[in-house]
Amino acid sequence: MGDRADPLLAVVVGATGALGGAIVRRLRDRGLPVLAVARSAEAVAALAADDEGVLPCAADIGDDASGPVIAESLAARGLPVRMVVQAAGLPALGGLDAVEPAALGAAVALKVGGLLRLVRAAEPWLGEGSRIVALGGHYGAEPSPHVPGAGVTNAALANLVRQLADAYGPRGITAHLVAPGPADTERLRRLSTAQAEVRGVDVEAVLAERRAESPLGALVTPEQVAWAVATLLDPEASALTGSTLALDMGARRGV
Repeated sequence: MGDRADPLLAVVVGATGALGGAIVRRLRDRGLPVLAVARSAEAVAALAADDEGVLPCAADIGDDASGPVIAESLAARGLPVRMVVQAAGLPALGGLDAVEPAALGAAVALKVGGLLRLVRAAEPWLGEGSRIVALGGHYGAEPSPHVPGAGVTNAALANLVRQLADAYGPRGITAHLVAPGPADTERLRRLSTAQAEVRGVDVEAVLAERRAESPLGALVTPEQVAWAVATLLDPEASALTGSTLALDMGARRGV
């Protein structure tokens, strides 16, 4: 597909979030039209209003009904798909002492099940050189009891990405996990605020703890995440198939 002259399309799920929105902008900078998928029809329409190359698609990737909706949108365009990105975010689940056990399963169903729904919906339009990309996270490899949902879900996501790499590799399609550390977004601030209230401390103290996980004392930015995802479009990125691209500001301690 990478050598074809046909127009190519990207699909980004979670397109109205901080990370998903940055990815949409970066892919548009690379010249790709983007099918932007999000639960809110109003939000995704607003995203598309400013750029005719952003094509809105309202669908909840946590629901099996999203697959046919995405597939119908792709069939209407009839373009080969260069990249699919599962960037839907997780809800706040609380720490290990408070998380509802059933919520862990729901989180996996959203992120991991959602990736499988996305791939199946786009499969007829994937070809040689296509990329399957999932946004995971640092806590999938570095477990922490203050974010059990992220840890369990992102570990499972890494496993599925490896399976997808094996299953789709013979067709020249690669699969990748991009795993940021804590990202500098409003979502992180909301989660940190909730944690601060439980602990009876200031939110800035919690955010300082997140920054301190990195030797640089910094949080990842949405633009850095988007840069990594767009880089996977390069032909050389096929060498990374099945692996995890860590964007954790040096926070990961395992070797």
